[in-house]
Amino acid sequence: MNILGIETSCDETSAAVVSDGRLILSNVVASSLKDHQKYGGVIPEIASRRQLEYINIVVGKALDGSRLNYSDIDAVAVTRSPGLIGSLLVGVSFANALSFALGKPLIPVNHIQAHIYANYLVGHGYDASRDRSACLPLPAVGLVVSGGHSSLFYIPDFRTFRLIGETRDDAVGEAYDKVARILDLGYPGGPVIDKLAHTVREPKLRFACAPLAGTSDFSFSGVKTAVLYYSRANSDKPDYSVAEVAAAFQTSVVNAITEKSIEVCKRRKCHSLLIGGGVAANSALRSQLQSRAAKEGIVVSFPDLALCMDNAAMIAGLAFHHYSHR
Repeated sequence: MNILGIETSCDETSAAVVSDGRLILSNVVASSLKDHQKYGGVIPEIASRRQLEYINIVVGKALDGSRLNYSDIDAVAVTRSPGLIGSLLVGVSFANALSFALGKPLIPVNHIQAHIYANYLVGHGYDASRDRSACLPLPAVGLVVSGGHSSLFYIPDFRTFRLIGETRDDAVGEAYDKVARILDLGYPGGPVIDKLAHTVREPKLRFACAPLAGTSDFSFSGVKTAVLYYSRANSDKPDYSVAEVAAAFQTSVVNAITEKSIEVCKRRKCHSLLIGGGVAANSALRSQLQSRAAKEGIVVSFPDLALCMDNAAMIAGLAFHHYSHR
């Protein structure tokens, strides 16, 4: 079964073709990031206008890249929610029209759930004997960490994602962007803070995220505010170091995510931990989660770096399971 997926939840315009919910035949992404950088964040109207310009071209390239014709497509999948309303409307409207024109089913997909499913996607030439998805049995715990979301899910099957914890304030990616703005590091903040943090072996400075004991929720607003107050009070001192602040901030955030995620896996007796979202590309988070999970007998999985970002392959992949159980 070949499913054409469309993703326009934020500033990316993406289309992909995925076979049988696993094999990526094509995955095209056009980003309007450069248009937003000077504003320090995504401007919804700019994002949707660029998507109107890009979507027809992107879908055409995805189909060409898959070496299939429209007649070979069995269904059309599209991100329904969550996301920027204007951006979502571009994708949903295009997918509706395409579905109608082809006489093929339209499958709406939750963007956040699809980020978790990205762990099960493979590309051409993959080694079946080293297929990591065989080591990721369900039920599992899913963690989505991105610019707009920080959520934990219990996943008994690919059609059921039960929310068991989420951020009570800032998403982790949002906190990275705000701290980067405080430190005058530019936008987006995640990659630059991650890179800068690696220049500090062990930060002497300490920040802390609110533990929210007894819950599976996160809070990142407090640590962001602590960075703000510390920088205001110390930025003119000779021993003040932006790299030290960045490293201390990242350490606190990564520790909080790691501890909460492992705790939930142990409580739910799940041996698979599936990570998704843009912050899943963070090197410190990858290293620490893998190290801690191994000690607890938990298999942790991160998608390939390209699949951590918003993309349509994850939409088409998860849609296969929705369509198969209609």
